[in-house]
Amino acid sequence: MKTAGYPNVNVRNFTTSWRDGLAFNALIHKHRPDLVDYSTLSKADADYNLENAFEAAEKKLGLTRLLDPEDVNVEFPDEKSIITYVVTYYHFFSKMKADSVQGKRIGKVVSNMMENERMMEEYERLTSDLLEWIERTIHVLSDREFTNSLQGVQEQLAAFNTYRTVEKPPKFVEKGNLEVLLFTLQSKMRANNQKPFLPREGKMIADINRAWERLEKGEHERELALRDELIRQEKLEQLAKKFNQKAGLRESWLSDNQKLVAQDQFGYDLTSVEAAHKKHEAIETDIKAYYERVQAVFGIADELEQEKYHDMERINARKNNVQKLWVYLIELLDARRARLVLTYKLYRVFQDMLYLMDWMEELKARLCSDDYGKHLMGVEDLIQKHSLLEADIHVVGEQVKKVNGDVGSFLEPDMAVNDFRPCDPQVIQDRMNTLQAAYDELVMLAAERKSRLDDARNLWQFYWDMADEESWIKEKEQQMTSPDLGHDLATVHLLLNKHKAMECEMRAHRVQLERALAVGHSLVDSASFGSEKVQQRIDEINSQWDNLVELATYRERRLLEAVDYWKFLAEADDVDIWMLESLRLVTTDDIGRDESAVNQLLRKHKDVTDEIDNFRGTIEALHEQAEQLGEEDRQNPEVPHRLGLIDRRYDELQYYAQVRKQKLLDALSLYKLYSEADIVEAWIEEKKRFLATLQPSAASDIDELEVIKHRFDGFENEMKTNAARVTTVNQLANGLISVEHPNAEEIRHLQEGVNHKWEELMRIAEEKRLGLSGTYGVKTFYLECTETVTWIQDKIRIVESTADLGTDLSSVMILQRKLSGLERDLSAIQTKLDNLEGEAQQLGANHPADAKGVREKVDEIHSVWYDLKEMLKARDEKMGEAAELQKFLRDLDHFSAWLTRTQKAVASEDIPESIDEAEQLLNSHQTIKEEIDTYAPEYAHMRDYGATVTASADATDPQYMFLRERLRALDQGWAELQDMWDQKHVRLSQALNLQMFNRDSRQAEILLTNQEFHLAKEEQEQPRSLEEAERKMKSHENFITTLQANEEKITGVVQFAEHLCSEDHYASERIADKAEQIQERYRVNRERAIDLLERLRDSLALFQFLQSCEELKEWIGDKLITAQDETYRDAKNIHQKYTRHQAFESEIASNRERLGRIQEEAQLLMKDRPEDAELILKHVRELQAQWDELDRTTQEKGQKLFDANRQQLYEQNVDDIDSWMTNLERQVLTSGEEEIHDLTSVTMLMQRHTVIEDQMVQKASQVQSLRSQADQLISIDPTSEPEIVAKKQQVEERFAKIRGPLQERKERLEQQKRVHQFVRDVEDEKLWIAEKMPLALSTETEPARSRSARRRSSRPGATSNAPATADVTASWTRATTSAS
Repeated sequence: MKTAGYPNVNVRNFTTSWRDGLAFNALIHKHRPDLVDYSTLSKADADYNLENAFEAAEKKLGLTRLLDPEDVNVEFPDEKSIITYVVTYYHFFSKMKADSVQGKRIGKVVSNMMENERMMEEYERLTSDLLEWIERTIHVLSDREFTNSLQGVQEQLAAFNTYRTVEKPPKFVEKGNLEVLLFTLQSKMRANNQKPFLPREGKMIADINRAWERLEKGEHERELALRDELIRQEKLEQLAKKFNQKAGLRESWLSDNQKLVAQDQFGYDLTSVEAAHKKHEAIETDIKAYYERVQAVFGIADELEQEKYHDMERINARKNNVQKLWVYLIELLDARRARLVLTYKLYRVFQDMLYLMDWMEELKARLCSDDYGKHLMGVEDLIQKHSLLEADIHVVGEQVKKVNGDVGSFLEPDMAVNDFRPCDPQVIQDRMNTLQAAYDELVMLAAERKSRLDDARNLWQFYWDMADEESWIKEKEQQMTSPDLGHDLATVHLLLNKHKAMECEMRAHRVQLERALAVGHSLVDSASFGSEKVQQRIDEINSQWDNLVELATYRERRLLEAVDYWKFLAEADDVDIWMLESLRLVTTDDIGRDESAVNQLLRKHKDVTDEIDNFRGTIEALHEQAEQLGEEDRQNPEVPHRLGLIDRRYDELQYYAQVRKQKLLDALSLYKLYSEADIVEAWIEEKKRFLATLQPSAASDIDELEVIKHRFDGFENEMKTNAARVTTVNQLANGLISVEHPNAEEIRHLQEGVNHKWEELMRIAEEKRLGLSGTYGVKTFYLECTETVTWIQDKIRIVESTADLGTDLSSVMILQRKLSGLERDLSAIQTKLDNLEGEAQQLGANHPADAKGVREKVDEIHSVWYDLKEMLKARDEKMGEAAELQKFLRDLDHFSAWLTRTQKAVASEDIPESIDEAEQLLNSHQTIKEEIDTYAPEYAHMRDYGATVTASADATDPQYMFLRERLRALDQGWAELQDMWDQKHVRLSQALNLQMFNRDSRQAEILLTNQEFHLAKEEQEQPRSLEEAERKMKSHENFITTLQANEEKITGVVQFAEHLCSEDHYASERIADKAEQIQERYRVNRERAIDLLERLRDSLALFQFLQSCEELKEWIGDKLITAQDETYRDAKNIHQKYTRHQAFESEIASNRERLGRIQEEAQLLMKDRPEDAELILKHVRELQAQWDELDRTTQEKGQKLFDANRQQLYEQNVDDIDSWMTNLERQVLTSGEEEIHDLTSVTMLMQRHTVIEDQMVQKASQVQSLRSQADQLISIDPTSEPEIVAKKQQVEERFAKIRGPLQERKERLEQQKRVHQFVRDVEDEKLWIAEKMPLALSTETEPARSRSARRRSSRPGATSNAPATADVTASWTRATTSAS
């Protein structure tokens, strides 16, 4: 053996013989002594030996590190692993021996390394080029600056498609070649036992893949952007085409209307001007209505400009042309209207001036009344009526100002059109002065009456307000003088809160009082009627108010002092309770029964002590609180008594806390000393008994002595550990003695006993250690000497057994088996002899009594060693001629072992579980192929040499027959190995494809699982509000978009599965099932998403309905608050409140349609969503109930308003209706025949009559309500029935009587309107005939006639109208006679 002769190395198996690592180091040292210093190694340090050998083999020899020290340094190492690793040593060192083979292999290694370097450089270059191209392409693809035209974008899209079909595919192929190149390079380096090439950071395959993914992402984004831009350009082209069409239509229409508006044919009287005015208004309406269409053209142009259309210069030019045509048309239209309005205004203004004069005469009569009211409500009613008169006067003033302004404009020189004025300026000026003088007189009368009414109202309102203020102040004085100051803190706080609320109420009420007093002062300053009593009333109220303020201030001070006093007592009670509880804790006698109990009590006591110290601030705060009490409370004897008691208890508490802490600390130290001392004494006694059992001299062999030594080493470690405990005992004892503990004498005796026992134990241990050390050294040396002699004798017997062997094949094979490792052991034996010689000298010096025996053992070893060397020398000379045959057999054994091992490796059924594992297995399988190719020349050489050996040998020789069988088995195994490799390569490739499919399917399943989780979450989390429903709707629409975008990934997985199944993959059935499952899950997710979208839409509709319900509920709630307002209890302005309530009822009736719409929507929702029918019906019922309650409350309030002051309301209604009928009779029925001049005056009178009819309808409802009011008043007060019935009948009779004249007036006005309308129609026809007659009678050519007609029509006051005027006068006379 190669390791023979190495000390402590005895290889008898492939398990435990290699465990200490010396065999590996000896094997390396045998062939390469320069790599390992074997003499420095120790059998006891196995981990270091193994690490040294493995590291030297890996770094210096290039052998792959198949094992680690922890794999070998175990009780039973793995035999196959060690065999595999030792075979690598064998292969390596076998190659070193053959010089020729070594040279070839070195050359091949150098060639391979050069080839690898070239491949690495090529990989770096190709990777850099590819990454640079990817980054450059990504930069180009990220450009979003597109050509601003449809053709340019189409060209860019074509260039993009060219990139995808022409430029990108070669780069994709280059990317795949890079992966193949890296795989090939790494496989070759692994085959050469080199560290595989790893590209530097940034140039790995993963980096290329990430860059390629970014490229594809940029490519996808570029495609989307191009397509979006293409769609945008197509839309812009369509929009430009639409703009051209509309612009053409608008230009044509504007040109035609400019020709129409340029014509001026107004007529020569009011009737003609009105007709022309109406015609012009129709034209103007059509033109302005057409502006939206023009704006539509501008909108299209603006949209094109906003979207940056490429031909915007032409578009803007067309747009500006349309805009100029429109502006010119408007200018023509405005100019024509100005000329038309000039004549029309004058005739209208004169009629308006007459109407205003009649109206002012009516108002003047009403302002001269002497009634100023006899009480507050009467004055209020008169002021309201006067407000209506002032509003009418204001309207009259506006009308006067407007009329005078309109008439005055005709006096200005620039109002004339072609020197034409429709009337004499002096007549216009006289009418303006008369109208303004009448209006100024009306304003003066209104101001005087308003002043008198305000003075009367202020006086009566002041007395009313002063009565209310006096009542309120007396009520508050009773509350302020209450003697109740509370009986505890809670009641005082309650009273204080009530007092603060009352003060807030007083401050708020003071503003109201100041306003009322200000009114009184103004009455006094104005020296109006009753001012002396007003000043007296003001002084009384101020005196009462000052008294109330003083009472409030005094009560507030007393309440605040009461709060402080009760707070002090509450705090003092809390302090007493806490100190009593703490005193109970610090005065307990419990100090614990053991160490753990004392520690627990100390922790609790520390918490209590900290709490006591922190409580000092609470007591000081209590003293400060006592100093801040009120004067009356500080003089209370209870306060100093409580403070003194608290201070005494706190001092006692601190004292008892300190005493208890000292007791607990003393108890803790004593318990700890007893515990440590007992433990140390028990351990010392135990170890004394243990040392008595250790007898090194009685050991029969070295193994027993090693056991004794191991036990003594453990004892010494325990001695070091327990020395600290002895020190602890001494420290505790000294501490307790120094503080004069009551048990100090007992503690001192305990300490001395422990120290004495410890010193005695140390002495015994030292004696045992010296005796054990000497006996162990001698025994070990004798054992090693005996083992060495036995080892040498075994080698001698092996050499002797080969003495009779020949030089034929059989003899050589036998010799090979017997002497395979003998030579390697000789150097190890020599090293062992040297070590024993050194140990013998050392033992002789240290142990003179054993020196003779030690020397005899060494001499015996030298004698046996000399005999072995002589026998080996003689045997080597004899076996020289069979060396070549022996080498062949050795190589054959090695190759057979490699073939068997490789077949096992190829035949393994390892199934990869991941892509990395599949790639690793495929790389390993490729490495085996390269190893097979490496052994091919060796296989051919052995076949040739074996054929030569067996050809010249005897065919009947059993040994040669066995050799021939081995050679045939070798050929068969070689062929089988090639077939097995090919089959496994196919299977591993399929396994890699399967793992890639599994990766893609897992990603798809994760995607589907996320989708399912999102859908499940969305299905479970139903929206609870409209905002949430809208948000979920938007979120789900985004989810559906993402779902559709991920369909490409699912399709890719399914297509990959179909491709694998078509190639007859061994797991095709499972792949198909997985793909079908993924496809089905995606289909289900898509259907669920669509179904959820529909449900979200239904929920959105439901929440919109619920929001409508809530809005209506809020509106009903607001109106219900208004309806529940009990303002009817205030008798002021009851008529106005009743009128407002009627308007309120009208508002409620107008909103009833909202309830109807919600009910209809509820019916549709219940039909579409039966599951929510109960909820919808609930809201509808609640709405209906609230609406019914609002109706009921409104009706009740109306009834209560009426009931609050029935008689007054009834009389006010009667007076209101009576006053209105009186005014109506005076203005309309008794004013005689209205002056009717033309159709305009008739139209104005008809409009006024329509207003009167509307008022008649309202008053009819009031007259009808008088009946029900009268019946109720009669039921309440039957004695007033004659008066009530008389008033009601009078109003009804007057109202019925006024209906007939109004109807007659209406018929008369309608007849007059028909007459004047007829006259106007005749005038229009005669005017048209007069205009056309000269054209019919003229003999001039057409252009001349047209110019003449235009000149005649443009002259004002043309004489051609005279016959027409006479005819009209005659027609007017006949129509008047017929009407009469």
